[in-house]
Amino acid sequence: MNLILQQSLPAAQQGDVKLPGMGPCAPQDWLRVDDAYKAQMAYREKLLAERSEAVLYQSDAALEASREVLEEALAILPGIGFDVCKGHVICPDGRKVVVDFDAPLRSMGHLVQEDICILEKRGAEHVLTAAVLCFPANWRLAEKVERPLTGIHDPVDEYDDNIARRVQRLFDGVRVGQPLWRFNKLTYADADLHQPRRREVGAEMPFLRSERQCILRLPSTDAVVFTIHSFVVRA
Repeated sequence: MNLILQQSLPAAQQGDVKLPGMGPCAPQDWLRVDDAYKAQMAYREKLLAERSEAVLYQSDAALEASREVLEEALAILPGIGFDVCKGHVICPDGRKVVVDFDAPLRSMGHLVQEDICILEKRGAEHVLTAAVLCFPANWRLAEKVERPLTGIHDPVDEYDDNIARRVQRLFDGVRVGQPLWRFNKLTYADADLHQPRRREVGAEMPFLRSERQCILRLPSTDAVVFTIHSFVVRA
């Protein structure tokens, strides 16, 4: 078990969870750095090196949107402790990451704690067309890529037709420069951040996992970006 814990959950994530329960997010607050940054990034680098096929998907059709989200991130990073230089970034933990616009989501995976999913409108629904997903919570990237929102959420019991319509309206309605955010929260037997398998439920559930999820619209490609910042603390 990879034991990577934050000291505490953010105050805003200590309340009740409602689905979809979105609220406004400050324009540049969809990326954050917390006290687990160094440990989480070391784990992300290991996964990208050893299990790239499981944690990274980049379609050719979504390359332009992927490049745009990297550009948007680079504009934010100096304000949260990064030194952005021409062609590379010095991270808060001292690592030097080369910025590669031919592999933009791989670069994002080495820079930030957030997992990044890109969804583009096809017909009536948004479809997952690219992602770097190092820290899945009970789902596999390979099973979700190129699927619409309703297909992605098929295994979620609470995701009924009413919620599906509300979520799709959120993705349709999110505006450039006005991100939205929500969080979830579940107890776990295992603290490992990389959990593509089904969550184990038992008598002892000593860890609490919470995802801060943000939705933002990219100004040029009109793609929607769904970010996931994972927190694990002792319950």
